[in-house]
Amino acid sequence: MDSRPTFDFPRPLRIGGLGLHLREWSDDDVEDLVALYDDPEIDRWTPVVSPFDTEAALAYLAAAQQKNAEGRGAQLAITTDGARPRGEILLFPGTADDRDVELAYGVGAAHRGLGLATRAVRLVVDFAHRRVGGRRVVLCIEDGNTASEAVARATGFARTDDDPVIRTAKGRDVVLRTWSHLGDDGPHLG
Repeated sequence: MDSRPTFDFPRPLRIGGLGLHLREWSDDDVEDLVALYDDPEIDRWTPVVSPFDTEAALAYLAAAQQKNAEGRGAQLAITTDGARPRGEILLFPGTADDRDVELAYGVGAAHRGLGLATRAVRLVVDFAHRRVGGRRVVLCIEDGNTASEAVARATGFARTDDDPVIRTAKGRDVVLRTWSHLGDDGPHLG
C-alpha cells in the first residue's frame, strides 16, 4: 500500500497487551521522564538533549503533547501498570519517505533487559498495521546500536537496501540504516 499514514485516532491513545500499557505522556510524568532520559545510553543513541533535567523534560512533554494533539504522530510512555513510565515508543511519518510509519523507542537504564522495547515494538507494529496505514513500518537505527538491532530482529524487522538516512543531532551527522518490518513489501538485506 502506498497511501500516507494517518495519525488521527481517538485521544487519549492507549494500547495494551503483552503485559504492557502504552499511554500518552501526562504532566505528572516529569520526574520519571528525567529519570529515564538523563542517561548516557539515551544521550548516545537518541537526539534527546543532555543533560536532561526538569526544564528539558517540560519542553519535551509540551512538544510530545502538541505532536499528539495535531495528529503528527504519537509519543507513548511504556508502562507495565498504566502508571509509571519505564520507557517511550514513538510513531510518526517516516522522515526519509512520509508514506512510511517510523518507530523509535528508548527504555530507562533501570528497566533494560526486561523485554520492554521488544514488546512495545510488537504492540505498535500491530497498531500501525491496523490503524495507521502507510507503505511500511520502519526503524532507523545507527550502525553500532546493537541493542536496537537485536530488538529489530526479534520483532520481525530486517535491514533494507534503502539509502542511509542522514540526520543532524547534537552537532554531528548521524547515519541511520532503515529496517523494515518483514510483513511489509520491499527489498531486504540479511
